[in-house]
Amino acid sequence: MIRTILIITFIFTMVGCHTASNHSSPNNPEKLTHYVNTFLGTAPLQDSIDCGYNPPEDWRVWAGLTYPGASLPNAMVQLSPITEWHSGAGYEYEDDVILAFTHTNKGHWNLCHIPVLPVTEGFSENDFGSKFSHENESAEPGYYQVKLDRYDINARLTSTLHCGFHQYDYPKGKPQKLVLNLSRSNERVRDWHIEQVGDNAFKGYQQTGEKIYFYAETNRTIVNLETSGDSRREIALVSLNESESDQPVELKLALSFVSNENAKENLEAELAGKTFEKVKTEASEIWETLLSKIQVEGGTEKQKELFYSSLYRSFLWPALRSDVNGEFTDASGKVVNKGFRYYTNPSLWDTYRNKLVLLGMLSPDVTADVIQSLIDKGEKTGFMPTFFHGDHAAPFISGSYLRGIRDYDVESAYQLLLNNATKEGGTRPHIAEYIEKGYISIPEVKNPHVESKAKAGVTKTLEFAYDDYAVALLAKELNKTDDYEMLMKRTSNYKKLFDPSTGLMRGRLENGDWVSDFNAEYPYYEYMYREANAWQSSFFAPHDTKGLIGLYKSEAEFEEKLDSLFSIPWNSSYIARNVSSFIGQYCHGNQPDHSFPYLYTFIGKQEKSQMYLDSIMNRFYGMGEWENALCGMDDAGEMSAWYVFAAMGIYPYSPADAEYIVSVPLFNSVKLELGNQSEFTITKTNSGRKIKDLTIDGNLVEGYFVSHEQLKKGKELIILTE
Repeated sequence: MIRTILIITFIFTMVGCHTASNHSSPNNPEKLTHYVNTFLGTAPLQDSIDCGYNPPEDWRVWAGLTYPGASLPNAMVQLSPITEWHSGAGYEYEDDVILAFTHTNKGHWNLCHIPVLPVTEGFSENDFGSKFSHENESAEPGYYQVKLDRYDINARLTSTLHCGFHQYDYPKGKPQKLVLNLSRSNERVRDWHIEQVGDNAFKGYQQTGEKIYFYAETNRTIVNLETSGDSRREIALVSLNESESDQPVELKLALSFVSNENAKENLEAELAGKTFEKVKTEASEIWETLLSKIQVEGGTEKQKELFYSSLYRSFLWPALRSDVNGEFTDASGKVVNKGFRYYTNPSLWDTYRNKLVLLGMLSPDVTADVIQSLIDKGEKTGFMPTFFHGDHAAPFISGSYLRGIRDYDVESAYQLLLNNATKEGGTRPHIAEYIEKGYISIPEVKNPHVESKAKAGVTKTLEFAYDDYAVALLAKELNKTDDYEMLMKRTSNYKKLFDPSTGLMRGRLENGDWVSDFNAEYPYYEYMYREANAWQSSFFAPHDTKGLIGLYKSEAEFEEKLDSLFSIPWNSSYIARNVSSFIGQYCHGNQPDHSFPYLYTFIGKQEKSQMYLDSIMNRFYGMGEWENALCGMDDAGEMSAWYVFAAMGIYPYSPADAEYIVSVPLFNSVKLELGNQSEFTITKTNSGRKIKDLTIDGNLVEGYFVSHEQLKKGKELIILTE
């Protein structure tokens, strides 16, 4: 315990002490995009102290799983290099060979469609990747560049919503060829096709879980298009007329999830007549506009880099799936046009906690269409979709509605969420047992291990209780009084798994007895808990934190338990791949406990919350040998959005509620543009990290919460510290 406290104290004293990098200064302002490091999250965690354990040999700890390539906010196309297939995002910073540039990405081991690589000569269908070095590689929002050493080709990439734009400088006198490795993606490829259309264009598709169509044009005549290799690793080779021009080869490639014709229409709408530099500039301007919605003053250059890199990373997913003409392929496989932009499902288990709130604050129009997309999918099945675990479309939609985002069919959304909460066979597994018992039971497993599988009943029970609360909030808004009362009665179900003998949430058997083989420090993927141990799960009741505290004999006992969370050393022999980077038992490398540092604020110890918030921001972002690692998976922006909110000094502690818990910002001033010409400023006075009082427009704020309405209607939150 003493060692852990000393480490925390050291981390706390180091806040703000990074060496400044070469970015803007007050006398030389630069664009905010210049602060964005798109490589953040691409490097590995290698140090056992950073991980919390000694990684097994040849085991890459999940540390970000992000990609450095070109994309616009929430776009269809993410054009990025691949260094290893079936890795988290395809690109791993420690690698030195690029295998392809692919046109879709997320960071969850899937996608990475339509691989393209420029080549000259001296390759085979089984060996065409190129060595590269980071010295000859650069990137910024909407742009990526690298020198392919094997072929002496400089590659430059930029993109629009639906299109990738490639520019390749081939060496003079060398063949100019493009390899399309359509038999590969980060998903199993079931089928693919390519054919030439006209002198300088080709089209085709790649089918994995769904069919992705593409249409491409080059500024060279295509002299040959052939396939070679065996049936499992067959490639397409496009040979260009290298004698036509001394200008760089340009490839414009558009996607569609509807048809080749739509892909061509997407290309014509977004790239016709545009130069590479024009598209690159437009991409940069789009990102600058978005990033400029939050402007900070003060803080170190490193903190600004982490802040704007995290803000950038928060707006890459969910991804657009409708075309410029509005058409999309719906969940039933039908091509439709319904007058809204159709998006992929958000990573709800991860990002409902913070990232989707940030999306709603800065891009409410996108949020409305994301919700309508979920509704459209839900109407095909009778249940609102979810992602991975829990029913977290509920807090996403209710929180968005309460924040004033309402341009979607809320009645349909509500009915689908109510179906989730009341009907078996849909989004909430074991909902009948949950309704009957008030909890989801666990089968007794002898000698359970990390990968033991069951119902993850503790996590489900806690999350369903919160999801019930979220649906109840929406029921209240829509005057569904009976539903509201029914759901609110269920919101205290989390208490049924509280074990007073341990002070933690514990699994129960079907007969109500406690699971006997109980080790609070041992992590599970899917036994009692989902990707967590008891410590990382037991303080989750964001809708009823006072009720949670009331389960203990006193606030002092609750504080002691929290102290143990942050001070009991992690057992380095307990290894779960995505449970890493600890302060005591607290794990910042995965999502379940990300709100727990704020808990001290509820017992009048805000300064202790602040100590851990500062420690986390300083310690777990920009880690490792290259300072490009994150402590865990970014999970489509959740890890990044956590940093954005914590650095601003407001956090959506209960995302279903339209309010934020206040902490001390990293910056002296944070200006938020919330739409409708609404600008709100968060100002920190003094250099202390303990809050003395809060005022909005001169009016004293009771407690530590401010509402979304106060942010939209007010002008300035002043945080007086000591």
